[in-house]
Amino acid sequence: MEPQFADTLELPLLHAGKVRELYALPDPNAMLMVATDNISAFDWVLTSRIPDKGAILNQLSLWWFDQLAGLVDNHVLSTEVPEAVRGRAVVCEKLEMIPVECVARGYLTGSGWVEYQQDRSVCGVPLPEGLTDGARLPEPIFTPATKAALGDHDENVDFETVVAQVGRETAEEIRRLTLEVYATAERMARERGIILADTKFEFGRRADGTIVLADEVLTPDSSRFWEAASWPESLDSFDKQFVRNWLLEQPWDRNGDEPPPALPDDIVTATRQRYASAFQRLTGREFDR
Repeated sequence: MEPQFADTLELPLLHAGKVRELYALPDPNAMLMVATDNISAFDWVLTSRIPDKGAILNQLSLWWFDQLAGLVDNHVLSTEVPEAVRGRAVVCEKLEMIPVECVARGYLTGSGWVEYQQDRSVCGVPLPEGLTDGARLPEPIFTPATKAALGDHDENVDFETVVAQVGRETAEEIRRLTLEVYATAERMARERGIILADTKFEFGRRADGTIVLADEVLTPDSSRFWEAASWPESLDSFDKQFVRNWLLEQPWDRNGDEPPPALPDDIVTATRQRYASAFQRLTGREFDR
């Protein structure tokens, strides 16, 4: 898919990912990170865009960064950005990114549920017998994944694989940060009637060695948010699982070479509503573009 803002911003495009675009700035130590309205599922970027999605995710990330400031630094330098991307972009630090998807799970679902059914463990972490899809785990677990190139699949790995990739000191630090941030966010979300089932973080390293939170954080794209009032009977979600579920109902092979179908208008509208609802429930304010 073509970059959403490359023709609008008079800045060099550094990288266009699935849902974010990075642009160069005069300061060599900073860049502009723009959240687009693209949505991805099953490692495909869909042709349909979700109106305001990028702004919702960017502003929710900023809210979470503020809540977590006492736990871990983050990469945001400024929210003063070009008017064309106001509300959906930040000026952020250039970091040495740690090539690990740092996943925390407090509940069993998704790929973790698939792994559990095979050998009663997730990413090498043994779990008790008798758990069901959506079950709360005895305690949150760190279940990392390798970061895949665009179009490839992330792969769940065990902790020792992370150690081999980034070194034990770094592996232990990102595990500690992942679980501490998850515990804080899970409690805050539960107080607001939302279950934070799992979430994914990315970390980067400053030149002085400090590890900081980067990219997005605790959004409906990077997390599973469930309605607490209906759990465990229903895993009613405020995240892109809604889109995944619709795709799974279509005559489309998620493991094939054909791209997924476009989303119908009602699914686009409902997805935006779910993202905006997550924003409102968590922050306590209506999303205002």
